[in-house]
Order: sequence, then C-alpha cells, then structure tokens
Amino acid sequence: MSQGTVLMVQGTASSAGKSFLVAGLCRLFEQEGVRVAPFKAQNMSNNAAVTFEGHEIGRAQAVQALAARLAPHVDMNPVLLKPEADHRSQVIVNGRPFARLAAAQYQDAKAVIWGEVTAALDRLRAVFDLVIIEGAGSPAEINLKARDIANMRVALYAQAPVLLVGDIDRGGVFAHLFGTHHLLDPEEQRLVRGFIINRFRGDPSLLEPGLTDIEKLTGVPVVGVVPWVHQHGLPEEDAVALERASDQPFVSGQLCVAVVRLPRISNFDDFDPLAAEQDICLRYADGPEQLTGADLIVLPGTKATRDDLAWLRERGFPEAIAAAQQTGVPVVGICGGFQMLGRRIEDPLGVEGPAGIVDGLGMLDVVTEFRRSKVTRQSVAHVVANTGVLNGAGGTAVAGYEIHAGITGINPGEVALTGDDGGQPLGAIANQGLAFGCYLHGLFANDAFRHAFLGRVAALRGKPYRPSEIQSLDARFDRVADVFRSSLDLPRIFALAGREFRWDS
Repeated sequence: MSQGTVLMVQGTASSAGKSFLVAGLCRLFEQEGVRVAPFKAQNMSNNAAVTFEGHEIGRAQAVQALAARLAPHVDMNPVLLKPEADHRSQVIVNGRPFARLAAAQYQDAKAVIWGEVTAALDRLRAVFDLVIIEGAGSPAEINLKARDIANMRVALYAQAPVLLVGDIDRGGVFAHLFGTHHLLDPEEQRLVRGFIINRFRGDPSLLEPGLTDIEKLTGVPVVGVVPWVHQHGLPEEDAVALERASDQPFVSGQLCVAVVRLPRISNFDDFDPLAAEQDICLRYADGPEQLTGADLIVLPGTKATRDDLAWLRERGFPEAIAAAQQTGVPVVGICGGFQMLGRRIEDPLGVEGPAGIVDGLGMLDVVTEFRRSKVTRQSVAHVVANTGVLNGAGGTAVAGYEIHAGITGINPGEVALTGDDGGQPLGAIANQGLAFGCYLHGLFANDAFRHAFLGRVAALRGKPYRPSEIQSLDARFDRVADVFRSSLDLPRIFALAGREFRWDS
C-alpha cells in the first residue's frame, strides 16, 4: 500500500508558533489541491475538541483539520494529556480516557502508547497525499529526549523533513535555532531541512546578515520569515496567550467581561467570539480585584473542578462575585464553571481526588455527581428559558460540544437549555436570571444567541451594544495562507513535501 508523504513542524520552545504554522500550511496545501491532514502524536492541553464520533482530541488538531477542510478525526491526535495537577494528567489515548498518571508513571506508559502513535500516523498516510506533523514543546529537551514520542522519534519513524520554527518576538531567535539544532543527534540534524522565523516586526532586510550566518553555522537555510499577524483569529491552544489578556484594561463605555482565569482552565477559546465583538472589552481575571468594573463575570471550564473551586475560595472570588451580583452583574458558568455555580458537587468515587462532597457557590439550584464515565459528544440544543440574561434568546437553537465527567440534576423550574436528543437539560438559570450555567462549549460561537445574550446584558447594565459580524474561521484560514504565500519559500517547502508549487495558483 502506498503511503502519503510527510512534513514536520517542530519548535525551539512551546508557543513558538507550531500550531499556527501547521494550520496555515494545511490551508495552503489544500488550496493547491493536495489532500492534506494534520497530525500530532502527543498533545498536552486542557483545550480539547470532540469529533463527530465522540472522541477527544487536542483543539489545535481540530482547528488544523478545519484548515484542511476536513472533519476532525481521532487519528490526528492519538495521545492527549490533560493536566489535573502539577505532576498528574489524565491520559487520553485514541480519544478515550486511558489512565490518570503522575509524570513518572506516564514515562513508563509510553512504551505501550508508542504503538498507538505509529498506527494512527500510518492510517492517515494510507488515506491522504500529505500529513503535516506538529511537534510538541522542543525536540532538544535533553532530560526528556530519550523518551520523547512527539518530536524526533516521530520524524525518524516517518523520515519526515523537519521545519524548525523560532519566535523572534521573544528575542534570541538565532541562539534558539542554533542551540536546538546543536543538541540534536547527527541523524536528527539531517532531517532538519529549514528554519522559519515567526512573529517578526520590522524590516526583513535587517535580518539578512543573521539569515546568512545561521545557514553557515548549521547548513540549514531559513525558508521563511513570517511577520507578526495581528489578531489572526485562529484559536489559541496554550494558556500563555491568556497572560496578555490578563492585562487588558476595561474601557469606559464598553461592555466589560471578566473571565476568571482558573488554574486548570480549559477550552478558553469559548470566549474568542466575545473578544472579537467591537463593543466588548474582555480580560482574564487572576484575582477578585480584577472583577471590579465588570458587566459580566464568567466562570470557564476546568479540568479540576473541585481544586479550582477551592482556589476560588482561597483567593476570595466568591465574595467578590456575590458583591457584583448585588449590583446587578450577571454571572455565567460554562461546564466546570456551571458545576461550581450549583449547590453541591458530589464525588463518591474519587474521580477528582479523594472521594467527598464539596459545597458549590449556591447561585444555581443544581447538584453535580461525578462519575467515571465521561460525556464527550457534539450537541445541538434549544434555549427554553426567556428570562434575565436569556430574555430575548428563548427559542434560539445553539450548537456546540460537551466534555464532562459530571451528571448534573437541575430543578425543572430553572432549566435553561435542553438538548435535541430527548430534551435532556443542559443548563440552568436562577437568581432573577442573573446566574446562568450550561455544559455547552462553543455556545458563544452561535451568532444569533451571542447577539441576543450580549444585547440583554448591555440593556441590564445600561451600556451600548452593536452586534458585530465576526469573520468566519474559514476566511481567517485564507488570510493566514495569504500571509504565508508572501513570507515563506513555498517552492522549497512544497518540494520537501514531495509536491510542486504553482506560482499561478
């Protein structure tokens, strides 16, 4: 059976731009008529997506699949690590929970997991003309390199040409490129066929001496200098992006949204559509003082609901949230945030640490019980409440996805959303309509709902709001591809992938 070709993007560090590069390259190759698919052996992120089959994969690979105009598939990310604590993660293999392992235990488990990685990559190569592989972190972590299953081991297995990307905005990019290359074994160095400098601001001609010297030092050419793409609009995967958003000041006259930045925050791209609205000012709050001035407070999803609820209490968030509600500020909870807003969280089996029961914030009349089985599905629902922050949104259809271990019992009089598959309650509303929570990730990506919801919040808070038409994700992929056409050496990159680039395309 013939196999498709491969091309790999690795980085000098986390957040160097690997996911962004792979998404843009997937769209470029797709535009050229190549049947292309993304792949990442192992992803570590609490930003997950759900495939049509109900499998969990990294959000970045789901986005890259959409860039290639494909439905996300579990083979695109066979191993997903979802951190639950500093030294422990839930390990998802082939889209299903495999185990909860400490870091040292996971190193031992890789011997078994490696076979699942290669099998998934082989299946993709049997179907597609080209597979673009994304690495993880850095390939030069010499303390971890012997057991790394996401970088050079994958490249060697597939004999993939590697493009190594460095972030010049952080400074020291030439040292990062040279040092990473220098720490690789000779057989690994031979696979590195090009350097890409990402997030450059300024005149590219000023880089020329450095580009020439780095090639002399390593024998590897620079095949692209990608400019800083302001507000490229592609979902961010790493929580590093939230550090910039935490400093966002509230602007007088705008509708101000504060998303609590939980330690194990998950699926924070839920709020990208809010941030993209022209009349919305959104920031991530690390402390209760950052809620001051907010017109809407959001408790996001989390991989560790009980631990993050304890963190909220330690920081004094419940008192600040209650005080804000007394002044008419609505509070919204998504997934884990929804569970926190309830009366109680029961964990009889110890799904999230020692078995036990903890009190919630008591803003919704709901009780959540954690179970070992996990709900992972794409969902369509209807807003059935028409009060408070949902006044005007009643009857609206919304689509999204669910990822949660808890089953939540909702007082029938407070049901806010019901699923189309049998009318199962997916959300609740209470406190005169100022507390609302639901399980549906992607809720705010539904334009009709978002416009009605924000319009109602603005009316409650006496602020102006003009609904924004947000550029489609598909159009954003095209925009990034256009940037790559003018900043990458595409003939050389396409040749590495076994393809010919047509300048007239």
